[in-house]
Amino acid sequence: MQPKIFSLIDKAIYDYKMIPEGAKILVGASGGKDSTLLIEYFANRMKRRNENFTFTALYIKTDFADEFSPKLKELFEKWGVKLEVLDVNTLERVKPGRKMNCFWCSMQRRKELNEYAARNGFTHVALGHHLDDALETLLMNMLNKGTLETMPPAMKYDKFPVTIIRPLYYVPVSAVIEHAESGGWKSQTCTCTYQENSGRKDVRKRLEVLTGGDDRQKKRLMLALKNIRQEYLP
Repeated sequence: MQPKIFSLIDKAIYDYKMIPEGAKILVGASGGKDSTLLIEYFANRMKRRNENFTFTALYIKTDFADEFSPKLKELFEKWGVKLEVLDVNTLERVKPGRKMNCFWCSMQRRKELNEYAARNGFTHVALGHHLDDALETLLMNMLNKGTLETMPPAMKYDKFPVTIIRPLYYVPVSAVIEHAESGGWKSQTCTCTYQENSGRKDVRKRLEVLTGGDDRQKKRLMLALKNIRQEYLP
């Protein structure tokens, strides 16, 4: 019997038509609980269905990140997943007078992921962003930019010949944590010294206050983006 959380991922993939026939998917493996869940899901899906797609896991190792967790490597091998590793020096890219920060580093890793996908003929890049990530991004854009936008579940890039997909779009972070704990994973988190520059932690707290930590209210917030009543807006 498959974990209940996989049904949520199945639904997001179906609703947004994320995996067409013959898709070649590159999965961003960070070593954290979100991407590990995504990789487990893909490995499980390949076994329980007659699928016409392939996937590869890629870890972008920056110059200040740890080696990928050996225990997670063993877990991937158990699932039948091969892990590719790409070494990237991000510190040398920081321009004089500028400081490293989480957002900039994330953009560099995303750029490397997309370029790797394009070079190697991948059609899709799968990222481990979940429901809470999308809502936090929504609030950050509203508060900081005055725009109503967030991470889309599927998006075709203009600059790269790949489509970004986020199969965990319906999955709240609480469900990811519960699943990771039940699986006994040892998550590898970012150990860089620049995390204090990120404003996401503050927005995360605001989201919890706004919803009272209730996953049902978080799902309603996301649902509101689909049920826009233009006549009642400026």
